[in-house]
Amino acid sequence: MLESRIIAAQSDDNFIERMRFEGDILSDVDIARIEFESVQFIQCQFSKCDFSKASFYNSVFENCNFANCIFMESYWKGSRILTCKGDGSNFSKSHMKETSLADGSFRYADFSSSTLENCTINDCNFTEAFLSEIRLKKPTLKAVNFAGADFFKTLLKGIDLSDCIIDGITVSDTRNELRGAIVNAGQAVELAARVLGIKIV
Repeated sequence: MLESRIIAAQSDDNFIERMRFEGDILSDVDIARIEFESVQFIQCQFSKCDFSKASFYNSVFENCNFANCIFMESYWKGSRILTCKGDGSNFSKSHMKETSLADGSFRYADFSSSTLENCTINDCNFTEAFLSEIRLKKPTLKAVNFAGADFFKTLLKGIDLSDCIIDGITVSDTRNELRGAIVNAGQAVELAARVLGIKIV
């Protein structure tokens, strides 16, 4: 059903609205530039699909798998990504506004050069994700695992990371990214040890 709707939209106005898709399985489908408004994706699986420059307004992905799919330059507003698997997905140069990500896995995902504005990320795994040169505007971060993530040239001033795991994150040699970030006492000790090149026992 979803694939036929996408094909129909591509031959018309590239617009899909007020629909619910449940249990759809798509592979190697071109979904680029499609605009979704008030659309629900429930327990859908996407393999090697291309969502480049797609737009999502007030839409929901719930219990979906879009690992290794492409979302480059996609736009999100007022949407939710809940309990989804997006490991290895490419969200580079995307813009997310007033969008929430919860209970999801985005290991090794690429969000480089993206903008996240008034977004909430809760209980998500971003282990070794590429988060370089991201613009973060008033995010809410709760129980997010950023272990080993790359924050190169992402300014974290005023960003509250105190409830997150930031072990082994990558920043520049100057560590300007961390200036003004809000961290807890344990994180501060670990970061200070890295800066000073000392080992805490």
